[in-house]
Amino acid sequence: MELESLNWTFVIDTFLLLLIGIGPKIALVPFLEATKQMPQATQRRVLRKMLTTAATVALLLLVLGGLLTRLLHFSPGALGVASGIILLIIAGTMVLGRSEGNHDSHPVEGSDPMQVAVFPLAVPYLLNPAGIVILVTTSAEAASVAVFAVTLGILILVLALDVVVFRWAVQVSSHLDASRMLVTEKVFGFLLAALGVQLALDGLADLGVIHLTGH
Repeated sequence: MELESLNWTFVIDTFLLLLIGIGPKIALVPFLEATKQMPQATQRRVLRKMLTTAATVALLLLVLGGLLTRLLHFSPGALGVASGIILLIIAGTMVLGRSEGNHDSHPVEGSDPMQVAVFPLAVPYLLNPAGIVILVTTSAEAASVAVFAVTLGILILVLALDVVVFRWAVQVSSHLDASRMLVTEKVFGFLLAALGVQLALDGLADLGVIHLTGH
């Protein structure tokens, strides 16, 4: 993604990447599965904890991501490769499930609801590797305050969308068709696998290991 200039291409690309990276789609089915046996009041508590945790971590990465890359001595390219691998693992569990004998791909029985809200719901489902890459890369390489400010505004917009979607999901969760939700998760997991591959390839290209046409 081009971080040197501010234009509509940058705005649209950033919105789409953040919609994938911290939007509701990846986390929605795990959230519903994890909270389906909980009272609605507990569901709301889990939702608040999940959203506030993901939002806090995202803001910290956007503000401090550049500093972290320097302190820990890793490049955005290395982050892209690592994030691509992790996203592939997440996509694999979405598409294939965790194991043949386990029909619930998001097991949380017996777990503390607030702990589940933090992990795995807030991270890595809501704030996933794609979101981490774009936030840290923007923090490290934004060419101007305007680029940083627009990214922050888009992040806030996506987080507001999360609030709306997940609150709606809590209200109608008992009426949602579980089989349809599962099918959409499988399809989206396959698309995420492709994104994971692309993140890894872009990271390798940034590191100079490979050359991508048009990169």
